[in-house]
Amino acid sequence: MRIKVAWIGKTKEPAIEALTNEYLKRISRYSEVAGLALKDESAILSLARGKERHKLVLLDSRGKQLSSEELAEFLEREQRNAIPLLFAIGGSDGFSEEARRHAAFTLSLGKMTLPHELARVVLVEQLYRAFTILKHHPYHLGH
Repeated sequence: MRIKVAWIGKTKEPAIEALTNEYLKRISRYSEVAGLALKDESAILSLARGKERHKLVLLDSRGKQLSSEELAEFLEREQRNAIPLLFAIGGSDGFSEEARRHAAFTLSLGKMTLPHELARVVLVEQLYRAFTILKHHPYHLGH
């Protein structure tokens, strides 16, 4: 399985960048993964529709909320497909209706509003957690 996690804009906080990189490194034990800072929403859509097509998963407060176990099940189902996943985190204004139409799935991290940089850290941690659930690693049970 190949996963890309894309976000709009440069990271302002070194702590956010460090945590993002740490969880991307952990995920790489289970899956090919890359983190990408992109200029804007159109760059995300271009990546999703590019020569190597991706299944676009938008993070949006109006999306479907999944438990950690349900996210693991989602990844397990997607592993059977040959299409890489592109998880996209929008800027502070979120995504346009056009982006929502192009998304194969819209994921919500919960009803609370999170700063987009913090949402990225939560997402990559949850992706890592999902892989540990699938591999029966004790990380998930240590909470």
